[in-house]
Amino acid sequence: MKLGALEAGGTKMVCAVGNENGEIFERISIPTETPDITMPKIIDYFKDKEIEALGVGCFGPIDLNRSSETYGYITTTPKLAWANYNIVGALKDALHIPVGFDTDVNGSALGEATWGITRGLENSMYITIGTGIGAGVISNGKLLHGMLHPEAGHVLLRKHPDDTYEGKCPYHKTCLEGLAAGPAIEARWGKKGVELADKKEVWEMEAYYIAQALVDYIVILSPQRIVLGGGVMHQEQMMPLVRQQVKEQLNAYIRTKELEDLESYIVLPSLDDNQGIMGALKLALDELNL
Repeated sequence: MKLGALEAGGTKMVCAVGNENGEIFERISIPTETPDITMPKIIDYFKDKEIEALGVGCFGPIDLNRSSETYGYITTTPKLAWANYNIVGALKDALHIPVGFDTDVNGSALGEATWGITRGLENSMYITIGTGIGAGVISNGKLLHGMLHPEAGHVLLRKHPDDTYEGKCPYHKTCLEGLAAGPAIEARWGKKGVELADKKEVWEMEAYYIAQALVDYIVILSPQRIVLGGGVMHQEQMMPLVRQQVKEQLNAYIRTKELEDLESYIVLPSLDDNQGIMGALKLALDELNL
C-alpha cells in the first residue's frame, strides 16, 4: 500500500511517500511560502505517486471538528498568508483521495505511539521544544481532541526567581512558549541556544520552566510516558536537568512505578526525527480505514 505524508511546518513542508508499516520510500522538502506558491508544488509532487490516501500533520491552530464548516482549515495562525486556509479541501480537490488531518505535534505523538517509544501505552505525550512549543496527547489510545486540540505550549507558568525577562509570547508573555522556546532563550540571553551550550545557568532556568509544565501535565493528564523533542532538547545537558527538576517540583506528591524511574518516563524521541512523517502515514492509513 502506498500512502502520502505531509509534515506542514512554518518554514518547510516535508512531503513523503511510504506504506502502512511506517516505511518511508522517498521525501522532499519545499519551503513554506504563501499557499499560492507552496500548494501547487505539494500537489505536483503527490499527483503521480499513486498514493491511496494522504496524511497531513499541520502547524496550527487548525479546525479538527468534522462537523464544522471549516473542518480542515488552518485558522488563526500568525502565519497570516495561511490564516483561514482550507488546506484539506485544496488537497482533496486536487488529488481525489482521502486526507487525514491533525496537528504536526499530534502527528509526532502518533508516530511514536504507533512505531516508537510509546508504542503499547494507552496514555502518552509528545512535546516539541524549539522555535515554538507544542504537545500531542494520546489519551485512552487515541489522539486527544476537544473544543480544538491541545495548545499545551501556552500553559501559564510562575517565573524563575532570577529571571527578569518579560516573556516572548505576544498573547501571554509568561506561558511556557513565551519563557522557554528558542526565541525566548535568545531574547533573554542575547545569543542563540547553540551559542550558550557551556552556560549552566541558561539550561538550569530552561529546565525549571520545562519541568514546571511537565508537572502540570502529569497531574492533569497522567501520561504513562513523556517524550521531549525539538531543537532545545538537542542540548545534551537538558534531559538530566529536566528530570531532576520534575522530581523536585512534583515533590513525591504522586508515587507510581513510572515516576520511580524518570530515565524511562521522560525520554527523547526514538524514530530518528521521522516521527512526524511516520505519524502522517498513520493519519493517512486511519483516514483510509474510516
